[in-house]
Amino acid sequence: MTAWMTGFAQKAGKAACAVILLILLLAGCGKQFDVGSSERDKAEDEDLIVVGVSQIGSESVWRTANTASIQNVFTRENGYLLIFDNARQKQENQIKAIRNFISQQADYIVFSPIEEDGWDDVLYEAKEAGIPVILMDRMVQTEDESLFTAWIGSDFFQEGVNAGNWLAGYLEEQKRAEEEINIVVLQGTDGGTSTIGRTNGFNDVAARHDNWKILEQTGGDFTTAKAREEMKRLLDTYGDIDVVVSQNDDMTFGVLEELENAGISTGTDGDVIVISFDAVRSALEKVQAGLINVDIECNPEQGPYIEQVIRKLEDGEQAEKYSYVPEQIFTRDNVTQELIDNRSY
Repeated sequence: MTAWMTGFAQKAGKAACAVILLILLLAGCGKQFDVGSSERDKAEDEDLIVVGVSQIGSESVWRTANTASIQNVFTRENGYLLIFDNARQKQENQIKAIRNFISQQADYIVFSPIEEDGWDDVLYEAKEAGIPVILMDRMVQTEDESLFTAWIGSDFFQEGVNAGNWLAGYLEEQKRAEEEINIVVLQGTDGGTSTIGRTNGFNDVAARHDNWKILEQTGGDFTTAKAREEMKRLLDTYGDIDVVVSQNDDMTFGVLEELENAGISTGTDGDVIVISFDAVRSALEKVQAGLINVDIECNPEQGPYIEQVIRKLEDGEQAEKYSYVPEQIFTRDNVTQELIDNRSY
């Protein structure tokens, strides 16, 4: 081999290694991982069920737990080949991922839609390819419900109702049922199913109480930083706030930080009543400490319920179109240390 050819081979080898390393890094960062034809062939040889999952992102503790629930269930040991995609909060990324799953001939497609509108075209493509689509956590708006096979998630409207009913009962206990109550609401992702459901459910209860004054409902993007920013603005704008309704725990952490910075106490013995959603471990610790009054659970462990649907379909059975996961309401009265210690998220 000439020196020129040897040098070329060495450079080519280095380039190939660089490409492989880049692919591995992208997969590790949550980018789309293409299983390729060889992996697809292996899946067929091993009789694995190929499941493509597009997750919204990793914006919260809840979302991370939801992802872990999926990844813990859809393993090779359990008979699956999982193709996982992190959409990083962008709908166009999810649509691209779903089309990728279709091209890779996945057996099932699972995704949590970032927002409700804009899915008909890609879902029609999945239907044409004969691939069942299972929605998790959030819903889509469509006039053709045959475009998805099943939905598994929380009853977000009921979660909002639960928050409202709890507040009504608490104010009654505190002999404040007739007082004028100033309320602010930090909402989640604009257009998301959880935001819409929790907002409508709480507003449904609030409408029955003439003395409840919702000063403002504002977006917090389900993030701590945005909630902290919005809470500061709300305090500067309104000053006198009796109740903060925060539509997830990550936002609640930002709310608590900003209220503490302003010298305002919260919770069971504080000046401001705090209502939160999700009930992750770190939030339940704050419920136990009396800083959060109530936390309405939103159960992220949906992987096993999604697998039940897939197993039914594999057995030729019809799955339920809509399935709610079990959830609870947590206050200082029922949050124990054992509960916190055993919390998986």
